[in-house]
Amino acid sequence: MSVAGIVFDKDGTLFDFGATWDAWAASVISDLSGGDVALARRIADATRYDLEVGAFRPDSPVIAGTNREAAECVASALPDRPVEEIEHYLMITSCSAPLREAVPLVPYLAALAARGLKLGVVTNDTERGAHAHLDAVGARQGFDFVAGFDSGYGMKPGPGPLLAFAEAVGLSPKNVVMVGDSTHDLISGRRAGMRTIGVLTGPAGADELAPLADAVLPDIGHIPDWLDRL
Repeated sequence: MSVAGIVFDKDGTLFDFGATWDAWAASVISDLSGGDVALARRIADATRYDLEVGAFRPDSPVIAGTNREAAECVASALPDRPVEEIEHYLMITSCSAPLREAVPLVPYLAALAARGLKLGVVTNDTERGAHAHLDAVGARQGFDFVAGFDSGYGMKPGPGPLLAFAEAVGLSPKNVVMVGDSTHDLISGRRAGMRTIGVLTGPAGADELAPLADAVLPDIGHIPDWLDRL
């Protein structure tokens, strides 16, 4: 089966997860706790964030969850604040997170497009957040399709948004590769009938991703070589 399209996860795939989101989470916890050390600890525990290490723990529900799910975790430590208020706060602050690209995205995407590939992004972040991050690094125009959990197609690990990409660009799912850094991503790809590639720019290790992946690569920069070997 030939590959005619690639759909990417965003956080941990296009952008290095730790370099981007661990720093953002530290600032969010500091802001929401207002200097209250005990409250900061409660928020960190609720989101499975290690304050000493400065990083999300691998089992954090925030890693692969939606913005709403992250807000619900935070709200469990802030019962006096409506979850909707926290959800909006997380969306706004995440739009200006300190992004670190896994590889320089603009030339990378141009090279994939030159192969005739259709390209998409499917994230459990908000659609607004996805557009903000891609625009921030000049990469939005490199994609034919961008969807968040709130775009109306469902969320990963469901297959809905991946199938929406395939339909939008006129491809059969069997000719599309899903690329992600979490089991949520790869399960979503399998359910959609796509090939899957795991990348190691997120919290998950190769041993966790390998059972669900056709290949596990260090980062998305290795995909062109993988395509050449098919």
